[in-house]
Amino acid sequence: MMRPDATFWQGKKVFLTGHTGFKGAWMCLLLHTLGAQVTGYALPAPTKPSLYELCRIDSLIHSVTGDIRERKKLTDTLLSARPDIVIHMAAQPLVGVSYVEPVATYETNVMGTVYLLEAVRAARETGIPIRALVNVTTDKCYENKEWTWGYREVDTLGGHDPYSNSKACAELVTACYRASFFQGGEAQEKVPPIGIATARAGNVIGGGDFTPGRLVPDLLDSLLGGKPIQLRQPQAIRPWQHVLESLHGYLLLAQKLYEDAPRYSSSWNFGPNADDAKTVEWLAARLCAKWGAQATYHIAERVAYHEATFLKLDSTKARELLRWRPHWTVEQALDRIVEWTRAYQRNEDTRQVCLAHIEQYRKEGGP
Repeated sequence: MMRPDATFWQGKKVFLTGHTGFKGAWMCLLLHTLGAQVTGYALPAPTKPSLYELCRIDSLIHSVTGDIRERKKLTDTLLSARPDIVIHMAAQPLVGVSYVEPVATYETNVMGTVYLLEAVRAARETGIPIRALVNVTTDKCYENKEWTWGYREVDTLGGHDPYSNSKACAELVTACYRASFFQGGEAQEKVPPIGIATARAGNVIGGGDFTPGRLVPDLLDSLLGGKPIQLRQPQAIRPWQHVLESLHGYLLLAQKLYEDAPRYSSSWNFGPNADDAKTVEWLAARLCAKWGAQATYHIAERVAYHEATFLKLDSTKARELLRWRPHWTVEQALDRIVEWTRAYQRNEDTRQVCLAHIEQYRKEGGP
């Protein structure tokens, strides 16, 4: 099993969008431990409290507040950063919100991706040698057929709701730009080739997620407040995994793109082992059991909007070609979440808790 190489990442300049979100904050901490120099571009932290603020991420990176839809500001910031690697995580990430704000969802997830790719084009045309771009999308970008087996990278894209559909669009936009402008369509003599890939991960969970509308944050909010939670779709199956699993996959992919652009420029799934695709009710019951103190949940009488019932990813490609493997089981992920949340309850330094989890993951998961 492979992990991102600290020797490779030491001193690398990384432009990271969406760094103030839950996954973005964990990515900043991970890149910091690897010695990378990060410039983050995002809106202010989307929740109060937020992992970004609790961990004082702004003291570790160069942070720029901006909307991914602000094309000129985005381009100017990227040109100023002169990155080696770009990781695009900024998004409107919630299915529920996408039903309420579909236009903003498409503007952010589709046109935001277009603007980022245009900024990368502008940078390379001026001789800035960006070598790798990873666009993080979602497992929900597939046309969901309620299969009992995992979706592969070659399966049809789609999406019933505006969020999922907009991410499928972002996948198509990325593939189009890669073929039209970054594989022979640009002045390659100015800079080395660039590798461009999309990364599709499952339902990531971890300490420090305060996003309303997601299962684990809603559960923890109820547990901290001593009240039961309502489950929307208790029998829905999701590919749960700790956030560090997918983030290590993204960085390993970026490293491979940098080293061999033609071979790795495509789409990639980063999902858990098949046994860790569990129902919503299973996850809620296990988290309540680990939390203790008579924690309970209830099943909602009606569902406000459509959500897929069965969703799994087939990550054979990443396992075989990247030698990436998930390491923590969903049980271990829930243990880390409870550990993090108890530390937060005790007003401990959550940055140190996150860093300890990163160190533990890397030591247990191999080199």
